[in-house]
Amino acid sequence: MSYPGQDYGQPARQRSPWWTAALWSGGFVALLFAIEAVDTVLGNQLDYQGVKPRDQDGLVGILFAPLLHGGWGHLLANAGPLLVLGFLILLSGVLRWAMVTMVVWVVGGVGIWVTGAPNSVHIGASILVFGWLVYLILRGIFSRRLGQIAVGLVVLVLYGGALWGVLPGQAGVSWEGHLFGAIGGGLAAWWLAPEPHRRRTSSAR
Repeated sequence: MSYPGQDYGQPARQRSPWWTAALWSGGFVALLFAIEAVDTVLGNQLDYQGVKPRDQDGLVGILFAPLLHGGWGHLLANAGPLLVLGFLILLSGVLRWAMVTMVVWVVGGVGIWVTGAPNSVHIGASILVFGWLVYLILRGIFSRRLGQIAVGLVVLVLYGGALWGVLPGQAGVSWEGHLFGAIGGGLAAWWLAPEPHRRRTSSAR
């Protein structure tokens, strides 16, 4: 049975990449707000599930640290950059965003676990903020694509000042998370860059 207006010979209309990017970026940040709401109800008990450097039990925190925040102020400070930087990466596709995020997440968490101060707990999505920021700045350099270089320059102008956060000195701030998140972003930009085009040679026969 068919209905007026149906055309089975045409593929379903795909969503705009801009819409998909906005949906995923907003959804991820909404998830962080939901987690913080649960944490507030639980009396901030989830905050202790972050990365605990060189503590065997603290390894599990690598999975949870970027999802947890030390209060609403901490989350709100990260929310804006997460929305913008995540959106820009998601314009290249959800899979690319997931791969970049995975590299930053793991490198940032492991780096904190190895180098962080003893008896400390590290949480916060700033690991991702610094990783996504460096990825966007460097990916055009590795890919040699003018559009991505232009986006990287704009991102550098808007958010480049935050990179000072990779240096130690501010009490209560996980500079280790910032540093290794940024390193993860750089590694992702290099790893995910397209391979150099090989020259095609042909011979007459």
